[in-house]
Amino acid sequence: MIDTSNPSPDGREKTSPLVSIVLPVHAQADHIGIVIDEFDEVLRPLDIRCEFILVVNGSADASLDTCRAMAAKNPSVLVIHTPLEGWGRAVKMGLEASRGDILCYTNSARTEPRELALVVRHAVLDPHVVVKATRKIRESSRRRIGSLLYNLECRALFDLAGWDINGTPKVFPRAFTRLLELTRTDDLIDLEFAVICREEGYPVIEAPTFSTRRRGGRSTTNLGTALRLYRGAFTFWRERRRRAR
Repeated sequence: MIDTSNPSPDGREKTSPLVSIVLPVHAQADHIGIVIDEFDEVLRPLDIRCEFILVVNGSADASLDTCRAMAAKNPSVLVIHTPLEGWGRAVKMGLEASRGDILCYTNSARTEPRELALVVRHAVLDPHVVVKATRKIRESSRRRIGSLLYNLECRALFDLAGWDINGTPKVFPRAFTRLLELTRTDDLIDLEFAVICREEGYPVIEAPTFSTRRRGGRSTTNLGTALRLYRGAFTFWRERRRRAR
C-alpha cells in the first residue's frame, strides 16, 4: 500500500493526499494483477497515498475472483462487483466508493504505468485543475478517422475546446463536485465529463500519450460502437437543450 507522510516545517506530521484510482474491469482475469502491480510500482515513489478501486462489471471469466484475491493481500485494493456491463456504470460506482482527495479513472487494459504516474503527479502538484490524457496516435487508420469524426461532432455540438473526449486517465480534485454527479452509465460518460468541465469552468490540462499497447483481452470497440457514440452524442445534445428551455 502506498502510504507516506512528511513532517511540516513546524514539526507536525503532514499527511500526504489520498488518490483514488478507479479501474473498470471486464474480462481481464489474465492481466489485471500485473496491471495493479505495475501501477503500484510507478506510484510508490510519489508523495501520495493511493487506493485502487476495481469495479468488476459483467465479467463471465475469473476477473472477480482474481480481484478479490488481490484485495486480500493488498489493503489498498477495494473490489466492487456488478453483474451489469457498462463503462459509465463502472466509473460511477467507483467514484461513489472513493475516499480520495484526488480522484482518477482510467482504462486498466490500455493505460501505461508511466503515463498514469505523469497525470497523477501533475494533479497532485496542482490540485485545482483537471488533468486528462489525450492520445496522439492510434493503432489503425480506421480508429484515427472514427475518433476524429466523433471529436469533431462533440466539439461542434457542445462548443468544446479539447480533443480526445474518451482519453484516459482523467484526474480531478474532489472539490470539483459536479464531476461526482455524472449520470451516464454508458460510453457517453466521458462526453458528459467534458461538458461539465466546460459548464463549470473547471480548467483542463491535456497530457499527450503515445502508447497503443493493450495488456490483454479484446477491445469491444467496433463499427457498431462508433455509430452508437455518434447517435448518442447528438441525442445527449438534444436532451440537454430540451432541459435548458
